[in-house]
Amino acid sequence: MDRTTPPVSHAGLHVFRDPASVAVVGASSDPAKWGYWLAEGALAGRHRREIYLVNRSRSEILGRASHRSLGELPATPELVALCVPPPHIGAVVDEALALGVRGFLGITAGVPDEAAIARRIVDAGARLVGMNSLGIYDSSTDLRLAWGRFTPGSIAVISQSGQLGSEIATLAARAGLGVSRFVSIGNQTDVRAAELLVDLIADEATRMVALYLEGFSAGEHLTETLARLREAGKYTLLLTVGGSEASTRLARSHTGSLTSNLDVVDAAARAAGVVRVNTPSELVEVARLLLASALPAGNRVAIVGDSGGQTGIAADVAAAATLRVPPFSDRLEIALAQLLPDGAACSNPVDLAGAGEKDLACYADVISLLLDSDEVDSVVLTGYFGSYGVDTPSLAGRELEIVDAMGAAVTEAGKPLIVQTMVDGSAATDAMWKQGIPVYGNIETAIRALVDADRLVRAGRPLAKPAARTDPIGVGYLAAQKVLTEAGIRFPHGVPVRRRTDLDAARAQLNAPYVLKASWLEHKSELGGVRVGLADMDALTEAFDTMYASLGEGDYVVEELDARRHTVEILVGARRDPDLGPIVVVGAGGTEAEVYRDVAVEMAPVDAATARAMLGRLACAPLLRGWRGRPAVDVDALTEAVVAVSEVAASHPRISEIDVNPLRVGPHGVLAVDALIVEDRETRFPSMTSRRTDSED
Repeated sequence: MDRTTPPVSHAGLHVFRDPASVAVVGASSDPAKWGYWLAEGALAGRHRREIYLVNRSRSEILGRASHRSLGELPATPELVALCVPPPHIGAVVDEALALGVRGFLGITAGVPDEAAIARRIVDAGARLVGMNSLGIYDSSTDLRLAWGRFTPGSIAVISQSGQLGSEIATLAARAGLGVSRFVSIGNQTDVRAAELLVDLIADEATRMVALYLEGFSAGEHLTETLARLREAGKYTLLLTVGGSEASTRLARSHTGSLTSNLDVVDAAARAAGVVRVNTPSELVEVARLLLASALPAGNRVAIVGDSGGQTGIAADVAAAATLRVPPFSDRLEIALAQLLPDGAACSNPVDLAGAGEKDLACYADVISLLLDSDEVDSVVLTGYFGSYGVDTPSLAGRELEIVDAMGAAVTEAGKPLIVQTMVDGSAATDAMWKQGIPVYGNIETAIRALVDADRLVRAGRPLAKPAARTDPIGVGYLAAQKVLTEAGIRFPHGVPVRRRTDLDAARAQLNAPYVLKASWLEHKSELGGVRVGLADMDALTEAFDTMYASLGEGDYVVEELDARRHTVEILVGARRDPDLGPIVVVGAGGTEAEVYRDVAVEMAPVDAATARAMLGRLACAPLLRGWRGRPAVDVDALTEAVVAVSEVAASHPRISEIDVNPLRVGPHGVLAVDALIVEDRETRFPSMTSRRTDSED
């Protein structure tokens, strides 16, 4: 089947949410078999729909009459669950299609001619989830056709791995959460993740989505759908194992070699308003926060605790995780000092210095003051709170009163309070969850959940879709220079030359020192295709003779050397990921770009704010702002260049890579001194390809 441009609708998917009737083909009474779990689950919804059990060798299963084939059923089922050996799948599907079945759930793996079977299903106007699916579940309609049991809740789980999806559902249940809908998409032979995500937009039971994918084919459609979910107020947390298989190739340019699969996945996630997490447990922990708490408006956090050691560790963990632990203003410090005993730390972090033991109300007073302050976006309470009622039962009631007071402060401020406690569950911790206060057993988990929530709040931006350009680009530096100059990027003054006599034009039009380049080469330095700092015409002529003797005929170019002082070399590039689409890359430039690997990646095109934020994430960003007495460079011009490259990449579907390296940025503008644009090989003209053959290795 053609899987490059699947539909991103939810046509025909109602049959997988609330079918009028279900037939389990391969039903069994043996709890060790798939057919048992499907039959038992289907029967749990028999008050809502007709259930048929099919097994060619048994007349009764789980106390219900069984039929030998679909053809013996008294009516045509709307949904058929396929749980028979692989060689029999094709025949069962054909029989079902002849009867008019509209949906198939393919549990069986290793089905011969799977793609052909799916094509027959689609051609008949039916749909298939699977093959190789662990099953489906919908809490709103009592549909359970999967291995295992599910706790109803508000998280939709869409997973390419059935067992990993089951783990997410299990961890969620242990955390007091549940599942609104579960779909194990398996091989995605027909129904794909994007369609199922569209189907969740209007699902009232779903408040957030847990998505596990191993590949991102047709990823541009997927990211558009995820953005629509975000617009509907439903956050998505993404798990993956390395990104798109199709994008594992390393491009020939600097841009390609500097970006990994996960760089691209993360960029797509940020654009769509999604956050990628690393493990199922991390997903569930941040889901608990998202479903229980207010979300942070920024990354400024106040740390509060009843132990200097614990507050110090919490501050270190928060800072390492990119949260800000800012010092408080004098006004806020004075207000805290009035609540705390002498010797308490009243800056950030705040050490209560025993005040909590003297009067538990101190916890609520301090937290209320901080939540009400415009100096912080969230508060983290670390230490003993939650344990008072366990260790000293006479304090249990008072501790619960303080929880109520903290909950009221959270509600009034509309800011999150995250608690790390030393106790493994207590009446106080249960009460905090009910009050919208997430509670975790260790500081790493608490901080990580807060960081993920902060990332999620800040993620998401509209991706403009510029009109597609189809004009050919050509090969080599001069061709790239033409396209990028039209986009507004400046290059040094230069003159193309093909033979020695053309150097006279260069002398007449350009000022020394000169730079000589073999325009057609992708990697000029490695092949002797560039000479810089040629002081005069004699040096230029000698360099041309040497280069021509080594490389032969071709389009050479002579340019004026960029001799400006206080410049910084930056790489600006782009490439088209085969699955997720165009990305733009900025980083430390020059011949050592691969050594430093200091890059930031976003989906293209970017606006000026996003481009500037990318530059700010670079380790070399201080060089742009001025370093050790050097003047700041023209970041505005650099930002414009990043935007321009991103727009070229997004508008030219023929372009697979752009590499502007280095882009020299100084106090008074930018100058691109080398550039490469690579068109997709399938769209290149043969005459252009032939010139590159010797240099591609």
